[in-house]
Amino acid sequence: MRATPSTAALLSPLAALAALNLFLADVRDGLGPFLGVFLQEKAWSPAEIGLVMTLGGLVAMLATMPMGALVDASRAKRAIIVFGSVAILAASLTILAVPQFAAVAVAQAVNGIAAAALLPAIAGLTLGLVGPAGFDRQLGRNEAFNHAGNILAAVLAGVLGWWFGLPAVFALLGAMAVLGALSVLAIPADAIDHEAARGGGAAPAGTGKGRESKGRESIGRLLREPALVTAAITFGLFHLGNAAMLPLFGQAMVATAGADPSALTATTVVVAQGTMIPMALVAAWLGARRGYRLVLLLALAALPIRGVIAAAAVYHGAAWALIPVQVLDGVGAGLLGVATPGLVARILAGSGRFNLGLGFAMTAQGIGASLSTLLGGVVAQQVGYGAAFLVLGSVALLAAGAYVIGGCPGGTEPGRRDDAGTVAPATG
Repeated sequence: MRATPSTAALLSPLAALAALNLFLADVRDGLGPFLGVFLQEKAWSPAEIGLVMTLGGLVAMLATMPMGALVDASRAKRAIIVFGSVAILAASLTILAVPQFAAVAVAQAVNGIAAAALLPAIAGLTLGLVGPAGFDRQLGRNEAFNHAGNILAAVLAGVLGWWFGLPAVFALLGAMAVLGALSVLAIPADAIDHEAARGGGAAPAGTGKGRESKGRESIGRLLREPALVTAAITFGLFHLGNAAMLPLFGQAMVATAGADPSALTATTVVVAQGTMIPMALVAAWLGARRGYRLVLLLALAALPIRGVIAAAAVYHGAAWALIPVQVLDGVGAGLLGVATPGLVARILAGSGRFNLGLGFAMTAQGIGASLSTLLGGVVAQQVGYGAAFLVLGSVALLAAGAYVIGGCPGGTEPGRRDDAGTVAPATG
């Protein structure tokens, strides 16, 4: 009897990694925007919905650095991804079965912790598969498949939700989680260089296995790394200006231009995510050749332009401005999605703490995003939507200033770090 080929034999490691990013794009965010709609149908008040969704975000932010440290220390990165996907699926099914505040709050906390583990685990897995030399290019591919997965999930969720109701969205999430787990298990365990995966020493040529470094850089020293602190402040300020712009723009267009909320939301997702795919590839190409200075500055430049267009659209009631506003959203987020792990990997090359450092940067992003809605909401209420967009866009100027004052880290070659643990001088 002829043997059936195993899953691992059907996909190359990088093809399996691409499939993983495609399917987990939907899983990482859990129910995402559908959670609020589902809870609203269960007669939850807006305050209760906001509280429980905020809880998940806060737990995720607090868990990001510990999860990054776990990924650095663990050789079971595939298992972390599988367990994280299963945890998000189980939490989502709990919400479906028991839509009571206590149960949903616990489920959202579980979601937050699992989501905080998935991103560094995928980044570490990628670095362990391709090494520092191939990391920039692979980051672009990862992000391209991730954004394609977001578009696919949004379309399928919309169609299935229309035909079968919100429970179909839970079924879609389950299918994506299963396919994501199968994809990561298709990556052979011995294809992962775990020393490279945490930003340590590279494996000896031809061995297929990572060697252990003499020691990891202390956490305190790592968090005082000037280049990492500069990058984290820059990322945090970008998200302070960026995170609230889309929901505020949607509210403004519905209020001033009479736009249809459902059609508006669907269009924003497709336009932004579609733009992010080529931008991710461009960011990877630029990062590999010129470092991440230009990539990060281009991402920051897109934000004030977006704010000006959004403000003008509000003043003139121009719903057509949705397209350029969301294209620029795709430009900024698409570039930054690659620049964040790519820049952190260059700054912390040789430290053995890449995923912890990535968690530090993501925590800064989370703080910025959390404060963004507060900043935008207060300005919109006191002065108006147009002023809110101008204020949010101007935050990018602060981010650019912080980045320039901090020395513009990101121009070094992959893997370059001097003996003192600081970033080596730029080579080009």
